[in-house]
Amino acid sequence: MEDVSFTGIFVVAAVAFSAPLLLGLAPAVRIPAVVLELVGGIVVGPSVLGWVEPDAALEVLSLLGLAFLLLIAGLEIDFDRLRGRLLGLTSAAFAVSLALALGVGLMLDVGGLVRSPLLVAIMLAATSLGIVVPVLKDSGRSSSPVGLLVITGASIADLASIVLLSLFFSGESSDLGAQLILVGAFGLFVVVLALTLIGIEHWMRLGETLVRLQDTTAQIRVRGVFVLLALFVAFAEGFGLEAILGAFAAGAVINLVDRDRAMTHPQFRQKLEGASFGIFVPFFFVTSGVKFDLDALLAGGSSLAKVPIFLAALLLVRGVPALLYRRLIGLRESVAAGLLQATSLGSFVVAGQIGMELGLLSAATGAALIAAGLASVLLFPSAALVLLSGASRSETSR
Repeated sequence: MEDVSFTGIFVVAAVAFSAPLLLGLAPAVRIPAVVLELVGGIVVGPSVLGWVEPDAALEVLSLLGLAFLLLIAGLEIDFDRLRGRLLGLTSAAFAVSLALALGVGLMLDVGGLVRSPLLVAIMLAATSLGIVVPVLKDSGRSSSPVGLLVITGASIADLASIVLLSLFFSGESSDLGAQLILVGAFGLFVVVLALTLIGIEHWMRLGETLVRLQDTTAQIRVRGVFVLLALFVAFAEGFGLEAILGAFAAGAVINLVDRDRAMTHPQFRQKLEGASFGIFVPFFFVTSGVKFDLDALLAGGSSLAKVPIFLAALLLVRGVPALLYRRLIGLRESVAAGLLQATSLGSFVVAGQIGMELGLLSAATGAALIAAGLASVLLFPSAALVLLSGASRSETSR
């Protein structure tokens, strides 16, 4: 059995602790903590200081962090908004995004910049819901028309990209028909389990027991979510699909089953987010930074030159389709929505790792994609907020 080094765990935990603390001490610096977590991981990793090597312990904690990140993403989706005109408009915008992404992926392939145009297309079509939602909430715009459009569009993009990754890049089968059957079978399992949970909700004795144990050291509801998460991930892997689909489905099922939040403790989601973002999720981002191959990115000018190309591709694929919103919210806010939709980091990290494991992305290309994702998080939300602030001032002056 491989020896577990707690030194690496300590260093990663220290980076995870320091990133939001530094941002809290400098409130004028408006960047998401995940950016500092990734950068901090790069600094302490083999590419710079060499204090940490990605060992088995960090890999396990990182996988748990990824699972919890996707679980929370599933919980973030507001299914009540996925209907009517809002759903139709954002679905049309995503369809345009996917078409543009496929075209861009093919052009990058022809240009010799990538090996798998489909994988890159799926990466470009995604949006980091976990980054965009806090930006809109902090600016007080999550319930505004532009906020509703962006959150709904990001939800569709996240869900679609995860399903597409599982369909085409599970690593188990290259037969699309077989993969569709597997995804369908997994979907049936999810529906059956969701209906079972709804039935259990009405079992009074169980409900009374959960209430009695929810605030004791048992923390029974949080444990129950962990069991559900592990079950969905295990079943997804059993069906030959990516574990990320199982983790996302677990969050979506909890979200769907508990629509009125009557099943759960009032602080249930706060407790779950505390465990997720307080412990596991930062390990995923910092460890991703530790594994980031900075040497491959800087080894030649060609790798570094890919970063602005990928960033421009992301802005084209996710930003341009937001112009479909202009009749509803105007041109200025549509441009802001496009910038927010083009904010993508998590999908670049997750899909990039999958691509490198399958040999579809080189280390240099994977690093360039992640660097482009980092740049999008640094640039696009800030620019969007400036546009939205200008729009608010224009309305106030009228």
